[in-house]
Amino acid sequence: MLRSLIFIFIASMFAECQITFRDITTQAGIHFTHNNGAFGKKYLPETMGPGCAFIDYDNDGWPDILLTNGTNWPGHQGPQTTPKLYHNNHDGTFADVTAKSGLAIPMFGMGVAVGDYDNDGFDDLFITALGQSHLFHNNGNGTFTDVTKTAGLFGPNEFSTSAAWLDYDRDGKLDLAVANYVQWSQQGDLFCTLDGTHKSYCTPESYKGTSARLWHNLGNGKFEDATQKAHFFDNTSKSLGIAILDYNNDGWPDILLANDTQPNKLYLNKHDGTFEEKGVSAGVAFSEDGVARAGMGVDAGDYDRSGRPSLIITNFANQMLSLYHNEGNGLFVDEAPSSEVGRATLVTLGFGCFFFDYDNDGWPDIFVSDGHIEDQIEKVQKRVSYAEPPHVFRNLGGGKFVEATQSLGIGFAAPKVGRAAAYADLFNEGVLDVLMTTNGGRAYLFHNDGVTNHSLRIKLVGTKSNRDGIGAVITVTSGADKQTKMLRSGSSYLSQSELVATFGLGWDRYIGRLGPRTKADSVEIQWPSGQTDKLSNVNASQTVTVQEGKGIVSSRAYGPVTKKPAATKVAKLSAEKH
Repeated sequence: MLRSLIFIFIASMFAECQITFRDITTQAGIHFTHNNGAFGKKYLPETMGPGCAFIDYDNDGWPDILLTNGTNWPGHQGPQTTPKLYHNNHDGTFADVTAKSGLAIPMFGMGVAVGDYDNDGFDDLFITALGQSHLFHNNGNGTFTDVTKTAGLFGPNEFSTSAAWLDYDRDGKLDLAVANYVQWSQQGDLFCTLDGTHKSYCTPESYKGTSARLWHNLGNGKFEDATQKAHFFDNTSKSLGIAILDYNNDGWPDILLANDTQPNKLYLNKHDGTFEEKGVSAGVAFSEDGVARAGMGVDAGDYDRSGRPSLIITNFANQMLSLYHNEGNGLFVDEAPSSEVGRATLVTLGFGCFFFDYDNDGWPDIFVSDGHIEDQIEKVQKRVSYAEPPHVFRNLGGGKFVEATQSLGIGFAAPKVGRAAAYADLFNEGVLDVLMTTNGGRAYLFHNDGVTNHSLRIKLVGTKSNRDGIGAVITVTSGADKQTKMLRSGSSYLSQSELVATFGLGWDRYIGRLGPRTKADSVEIQWPSGQTDKLSNVNASQTVTVQEGKGIVSSRAYGPVTKKPAATKVAKLSAEKH
């Protein structure tokens, strides 16, 4: 027995060493350069973007890519830039379909959130911006229509950043939470300096805060501003990241806002259309020494299999990543200062971040996109760099993480001015690939190569609940292991990962069952409506579509990339209306 266990351990470690994130951006046809508008004036918004998202906009079962973009400042000439939409061709490449999609609208774009707000079976897009944000309705024919005015979302002229769809009142319709940064304008721009002479980018402390906004879905394509009546208003916030989680496991979605130089806010859902802010009492508002840090990105995940969502929040250089463990009593404790996660992120400046199981071993790992905002920072802080490598922390279980970045490929580990980041299974292989943007530079698409563990992917179709199943909690049990995930919109920083839940199944290490797991013993889905669906003996290496109240309605086995994938019921099902 001991010899077998040693063999399994060595084999699994060897397999881990073979995993790489290979840069396939150029060969995939992603030709994108972010226009941050910079021309020497050092305006604050130039440092922030761009955002990114995965969206299967045509319901063919293959994730497509959306990249937001900035634009030129008034009076400063340059090529016109717009968001970019890339269609997944199923053969390892993408096609730029922006022009025919209706998304070629110039704006100083920031973040993006994906969700089917009218439950017609096609995912829509909300793109945040400096100025007017935009809601794009998916017409179901490969095109989008800007419905910002008719939906009632037109008017607010704000510095909007991250956004997330959620059904906070559980009426089956997706509402929208939008993070806002500071009160900034080109006319009100301030002079700040690092060396006493030359202009540098100001910190948010130089500007007044502004409240995040909550839009309630009224149905019939209309929204109302519920910020005040939902007790969500707070004009001291300077929010960059937003995450939806049910931190007290009461079945109602709560909202976390990562604030820059202001205390983070945690809004507890009171079940009556209102929220109560609990950031301080929950322990997530400040660092362990009582300081409000420069929160950027945020994600929630059950990294220790406790059944409770914990939090990561990226912060400024010299502040380290926050790793808030959910204690289960309404309190979070920051584990980063006593872990490798904290030590490794002390001098880097993090933006995009998420929990994802990159090796399919059943334990959520951590990704962080890094990059400074000041290109001359090395002159005043010798330990801090403008371009920085990303971080990947492998989850060893037991609350322990180890940095694995350097083992994942030279190109992946190279320094970048990183910003947004998202993940998806690009090519129907059962592994999670990574999309990452850089400020004023190119986008990176990294393909995950070398994973040997099996996975199970679950796509949800709500009936009583919202069509995407956003807010549903999925529990997968395989052997003695139990994993829990909430399907969520938003998270990371200005970003949206795919709306399909991937569960790595790892290895059985029991006598008579040694080897990779090939099935989930049980799957339980708790829908936002209160409906619970249970499945048993679900084979791995496939994507199953589960309809609320019916169970599995279609499945597709993982397979090699092909130009003409086998037809499935998924696209047809997704096109049906309630």
